[in-house]
Amino acid sequence: MGWRDVKQKKWFRLFTNTYVFVLTIFAIWMLFFDTNSALIHMELRKEIKKLEKEKDFLKAEIEKDKEALEKLDTPEGLEKLAREKYYMKKENEEIYLIEYEDSLKNENKVKG
Repeated sequence: MGWRDVKQKKWFRLFTNTYVFVLTIFAIWMLFFDTNSALIHMELRKEIKKLEKEKDFLKAEIEKDKEALEKLDTPEGLEKLAREKYYMKKENEEIYLIEYEDSLKNENKVKG
């Protein structure tokens, strides 16, 4: 197969056409090398999806925190928090902390 035979092939004539050649170069440039290339757009889409998931998670956390704050606005909720977390008591009360054996073993495993 000589040079003349290659020149006569349909695909060779198509790709040596000036317009097709310029269009192909332009498409390759726009897809891979331009500052707004398709690769950069794909990366940005992935980042947008990740940020939207984080946004949804943070909105759910905000809702949980709002509910917790509403509970703390009531005297009963504030008293419950003070008793459970800070072990506060009323004046003539006694507090007994009950620890089970298996909960102590779990604490030692975590610490050790």
